[in-house]
Amino acid sequence: MIVTKTTGLKRFYLATRYSLKGLRAAYRQEPAFRYETWAAVVMLPAAVWLAETGLQLGLLISALLLVLIMELLNTAIEAIVDRAGTEFNTLAGLAKDLGSAAVLFALIITVLIWGGIGYDNLS
Repeated sequence: MIVTKTTGLKRFYLATRYSLKGLRAAYRQEPAFRYETWAAVVMLPAAVWLAETGLQLGLLISALLLVLIMELLNTAIEAIVDRAGTEFNTLAGLAKDLGSAAVLFALIITVLIWGGIGYDNLS
């Protein structure tokens, strides 16, 4: 049996639908993703106010998006681990802890970028 893959605009449309489906699922099921999403929504106008250059604005917004990306990846890791089984497994726990650490580092990067740009522009 030959399976043909969707290409072109239809593939782009389907990929976009799958992405939006994933975002909706993360928002509905993950409190941390909801909190971080709302923090980003509140901080976007602050980024426009704080930034003095396009590069600074890009960095401020990118830092916010980095946190959301890491949270999505962490959620994906947790879903896969939870699907694999409910019994305790050292490697499963490690995978979840590493995903959480990635989110923590993204948050630290965000604080450093926002703090650095804020320090430069407000002093």
